[in-house]
Amino acid sequence: MATVDHREGQDDPESEEEVYEVVDLTEYARRHQWWSRVFGSNSGPIAEKYSVATQIAMGGVTGWCAGYLFQRVGKIAATAVGGGFLLLQIANHSGYVQVDWKKVEKDVNKAKKHLKKKANKAAPEINTFIEEATDFIKRNIVLSSGFVGGFFLGLAS
Repeated sequence: MATVDHREGQDDPESEEEVYEVVDLTEYARRHQWWSRVFGSNSGPIAEKYSVATQIAMGGVTGWCAGYLFQRVGKIAATAVGGGFLLLQIANHSGYVQVDWKKVEKDVNKAKKHLKKKANKAAPEINTFIEEATDFIKRNIVLSSGFVGGFFLGLAS
């Protein structure tokens, strides 16, 4: 946030001195959470605002939409990966492509070691996210139950 300091009697634009305020973003984010701006300052657990039927309906509808999209995207991704693998196998069998399986195995093992190192470093952030998600589910159990039911219905449709 920038402010310009205007001194009386000095109308020369070159003599203006700009003063900047330093904002600590981490502290600002802790004090001004995004849901307070979107939903208002009294946005607590959803269980305090809506009836059980409304919570189940909202959770069910959003869960069904998420499940339906997950099903469609999953089918497309599985088809693409499976089709690509099938074409690669046909090309390999026909002699168009020669695969050095020892090099593939070595690269896969190297990638596994790299992923294990990265997974150990990312564990605290993942644990924090899981704790926050679990806390949200516990506070909004009716909405969460509706979402899970709707998600499974969306997967089945």
